[in-house]
Amino acid sequence: MAVALDQIPFFDAENNYYNVIIETPKGSRNKMAYDEKLGLIKLKGVLPVGASFPYDFGFLPRTHGEDGDPVDVLVLMDEPVSPGCLVPARLVGVIAADQTEEGNTVRNDRLLAVSAISRTHQHIQDIKDVDKRLLEEIEHFFKSYNVMRQADFVVVGRYGAKKAQQLVTQAGKAFEKKQEQEK
Repeated sequence: MAVALDQIPFFDAENNYYNVIIETPKGSRNKMAYDEKLGLIKLKGVLPVGASFPYDFGFLPRTHGEDGDPVDVLVLMDEPVSPGCLVPARLVGVIAADQTEEGNTVRNDRLLAVSAISRTHQHIQDIKDVDKRLLEEIEHFFKSYNVMRQADFVVVGRYGAKKAQQLVTQAGKAFEKKQEQEK
């Protein structure tokens, strides 16, 4: 029996990893997103020629970020996986950002994680272990992606694994509160 993606816990305590659901794989021009009502991942848009996702991008299920969506995660790993794939990962940091769209500014942080089975990135335990140039390129991607959407993405800080874990805990509590309010 299949489990709905939004029923998977965001943390696997038995294995000490976070459960990231991939929406858009590395190298894809297609922007895909989880549709809560349909319970599946659907095509949301297409990036222009020359633009593609730098790493697999997804979300942590059963979380609710300040932007109203599940918490976003960019997963560093060796090869891309298919949309809908659950990737066990460890959080290594967060790119804190404000996103402005249609005059409304909300916090829309991007968590950084490393796949539990990555060989290439296994040495990364915290954001300070990520090459500075790579972080700049990731930030540039998110800024450019938002410009294409006629939105503004302003990085307000970079924080380590501990802060990322705190944000996820808060987002998990926000999800539970939202569930209670909808009953």
